[in-house]
Amino acid sequence: MLASGSVFDCRRLGDRCSLGKKLGMTIVLVHGIPETEAIWDDLVPHLRDDDIVRLSPPGFGSVIPAGFDCSIDAYRDWLAGELEKLAQPIDLVGHDWGGGHVMRIAMDRPDLIRSWTADVLGVLDPDYVWHDLAQAWQTPEIGEQAVAQMVGMPAEARAKQYDSLGMTSAIAEKVAAGANAEMGRAILALYRSAAQPVMRELGTGLPRAAAKPGLALIATEDSYCGGETLARRSAERAGAKVAVLEGAGHWWMCQQPKQGADAINAFLAELN
Repeated sequence: MLASGSVFDCRRLGDRCSLGKKLGMTIVLVHGIPETEAIWDDLVPHLRDDDIVRLSPPGFGSVIPAGFDCSIDAYRDWLAGELEKLAQPIDLVGHDWGGGHVMRIAMDRPDLIRSWTADVLGVLDPDYVWHDLAQAWQTPEIGEQAVAQMVGMPAEARAKQYDSLGMTSAIAEKVAAGANAEMGRAILALYRSAAQPVMRELGTGLPRAAAKPGLALIATEDSYCGGETLARRSAERAGAKVAVLEGAGHWWMCQQPKQGADAINAFLAELN
């Protein structure tokens, strides 16, 4: 087994990285905010030959069901319900809030997965402080103004903004097209349900995530998730391996799709 803290290299593992399809594995990808499943477009071609399923959380590329309150618990239960419909074994991969939902499954419903991968472990550290935009969304009136501005911005301008923050132009255009009032409502409800000390308290459950093999992806230039120190501390508590994507930002799957896929592929190959 590769040691905890290793940076995985799928190339050294040869044909083991293409065993997934033969063994009937399912990789499930869950994206975050304010995104759609298009965020994975550049990563998927580099993932190993498993069945790959992209799940869109309600409000973020899929319709919000009646009675769904868009809270962190609601998204956990939604993801559990979706996983129950899929072929096992499942290797669950999450980005941004998708990574948050993945960690809830890893801690609360490990029976549904074979492994988990997430890039947001730092947000579960006791010292994590929500980034400025999250705090704005969590603030009454200010949050409503912020999402109204986001939704009201022309799609072309929104795409240029996403492009400047690290998405590719093609993906930014697809993601920008998905923004609407329903997404704005979901953003506010989700972030307000996760205001501190909620994340700090959820982080006490990290040792439960060690029930299944885990991988913490750390993009060194990601300014939203608390940085490498907090991520490594949470990974240790969760018994997870670590893969560092040096120089990558929050949208590492756009900036370093092959390197990110190599890390995931190598981690999964070690489980076969």
